[in-house]
Amino acid sequence: MDIGGTSDPYVKLYVLPNKSKTFETKVFRKTLNPTFNEQFKFQVLQAELNESTLVMQVYDFNRFSKHDIMGELRLQLSAVDWNHVIEEWKDLNEASKFEQENLGDICFSLRYVPTASKLTVVILEAKNLKKMDTGGFSDPFVKVQLILDKKKWKKKKTSVKKKTLNPYFNESFTFDVSFDQIQKVQVVISVWDHDKISKNDAIGKIYLGCDATGNQLRHWADMLSNPRRPVAQWHSLLSTEQVDSTLALKHSVKIPFTNKTF
Repeated sequence: MDIGGTSDPYVKLYVLPNKSKTFETKVFRKTLNPTFNEQFKFQVLQAELNESTLVMQVYDFNRFSKHDIMGELRLQLSAVDWNHVIEEWKDLNEASKFEQENLGDICFSLRYVPTASKLTVVILEAKNLKKMDTGGFSDPFVKVQLILDKKKWKKKKTSVKKKTLNPYFNESFTFDVSFDQIQKVQVVISVWDHDKISKNDAIGKIYLGCDATGNQLRHWADMLSNPRRPVAQWHSLLSTEQVDSTLALKHSVKIPFTNKTF
């Protein structure tokens, strides 16, 4: 897939139709014959096996553009003999183009300065966003939210870009995050469609942190291993439901007290 005649392959795995969790292998640099040897565990009820399909998609990693899908394999779990371990070769097929709606891609940079305890997120641009308005456009803006101990901690947002699916932001946000907190914090990047009349609609989101996976974890690790240097990367947006279920945030409940003396 690359100009030099090689690729930087990794594999993305999920189970349909629920797709509640997505796993990714490590990226292997400049090879057409990667050996992964990685294990992943999905929780699937026995009653759901007949309707479930394991999808394994091979991608070519690219830090500065959308990752190219090289092919995929779909395994009907109803056809699996669960009394034996399966180990066999199968040819990759062309990836399905109609299975999942494309929500778009977003590019941003991360920079952490340990001596100053500063985390800087620069929202650069987005492209191919989902059409949310009747005219075939969206009015996108981006929220940057920090999660600590499964609770919403800090947040900021960009300006709104009118009637575009390929907005350019180049807006920078800096947060005070100690070295201890950077090991536990999660950064949630979400793209929204602004609506003056009704509630703003979420287009998609991703999250990064030490407990993230795949490209998000790689981006986070690159930031930590290169202190004081901005590290930029493109990411494909995931559904809000998928990210929220993974984060499983704790919600605080405010109890109103009326005419009470304490």
